[in-house]
Amino acid sequence: MKVEVQMPKMGESITEGRILKWVKSPGDSVDRDETILEIATDKVDTEVPAPNAGVLVKIMAEEGDTVEVGTPIAVIETDAENAKVEDSGSSGDAKAGDATDEKAGAKEEEKAEETPKQAPVERAEAESSPQQAGAGKREAAAQQIASASTESGSARFYSPVVMRIASVEGIPMQELEQIEGSGMGGRVTKNDVLSWLEARKSGAAPAGAPATGTQQGAAPSLSSMPAPSRVAGEGTEVIPMDNMQRLMAEHMVKSKQISPHVSVISEVDMTRIEKYRKAHTVEFKQREGISLTYMPFIAEATIRALKDFPLVNSSIDGDNIILKRMINLGIAVAMDDGGLIVPVLKNADTLNVVGLGRGIADLAYRARTRKLNPEEIQDGTFTITNFGIFGNVVGTPIINQPQVAILGVGAVQKKPVVLEHDGEDSIAIRSMMQLSLSFDHRIVDGALGGRFLERVRQYLEEFNPDGV
Repeated sequence: MKVEVQMPKMGESITEGRILKWVKSPGDSVDRDETILEIATDKVDTEVPAPNAGVLVKIMAEEGDTVEVGTPIAVIETDAENAKVEDSGSSGDAKAGDATDEKAGAKEEEKAEETPKQAPVERAEAESSPQQAGAGKREAAAQQIASASTESGSARFYSPVVMRIASVEGIPMQELEQIEGSGMGGRVTKNDVLSWLEARKSGAAPAGAPATGTQQGAAPSLSSMPAPSRVAGEGTEVIPMDNMQRLMAEHMVKSKQISPHVSVISEVDMTRIEKYRKAHTVEFKQREGISLTYMPFIAEATIRALKDFPLVNSSIDGDNIILKRMINLGIAVAMDDGGLIVPVLKNADTLNVVGLGRGIADLAYRARTRKLNPEEIQDGTFTITNFGIFGNVVGTPIINQPQVAILGVGAVQKKPVVLEHDGEDSIAIRSMMQLSLSFDHRIVDGALGGRFLERVRQYLEEFNPDGV
């Protein structure tokens, strides 16, 4: 039975994904839930697992392609006896025939050194059907480009589809080397080559000139920025964004365009929670296997405040307000190699402080090791971002669309604070933290935003150990 692999939906507002890398190739055996490719959306880079065990028989989208959610991108044959590798233009048998012709052509190439680049193509044309001959010619020419790349010492990788286009369109290796790629690590994609050809035909990018990846006269976008780094001039260097940086930039710009951002800030006395952490940190670590951080306490107070002010736990759809009855808490996680990802703790309002600590630690670990499932970054209703782990005291984060607010957490610092007791003022050393709330003023006005943040502060300062 043939099973289609579709571009997965990675979130409410996500309509498409970009294929970064195929981990498996046609003809490879795959196990259920084994990673077959890596994709990127404007929120996350993630791995896509196989929905069934079997053989990957067809790939329907190339690396670098942007594909709409729900579109088939591959086919898995679950019955090994019926597994025949398919090609977009030929059957599995034809592909096998092409491979045989290429081997034969390679032998002819060794015998006829005076015409090394013609023998494989001519042999494929002579011994195969017209369809096979055409495919064999393309594959052989692609192999020639790959060989030329190796002989020239090129460090760049070219996918089979790129090499086929180059061979059919007559792009020599020297010219191919000058095309600037938009794929991961500067890889040249199918779209880069097609854009180059269009520009060359219009005279905007003649052979020997660097490609821009955009049509003549069109404004460059983040997605069309060249990827390889290069020296721009004395004292400066251009470092193009990688895929995650580019997507995050687009998402943040879009959020600013959609939501009129307003921010409020409150100072919280975390001394009571700090004393509890110090008294229980060793026992908690031994029992749960994770550190007792501030985050589960902040999450618990936030959830209680969201129940008090449910409008902050909503989204906007045109002129409608979508009120969310469940509280799915997004926790922003900084990746070790750069970038940001927001895994979601579903139904967080059903958990106590310990349960929140376990869930947050688990999501953060699997986010950094890229082991999150697609559904674990979907359907968030409110987000917390903790820039305090870097020592930052205060910040004004950007809303994670389509949510309407985001809570920023600053570092906990000991400070002298004026306290009042029985009408008398005194100065004491307290553990203080700044909380900031950025909210969408279309639905959350200043009064609601301010009251919500003060309620979070109140719950933190009135922490009750009995609720842990």
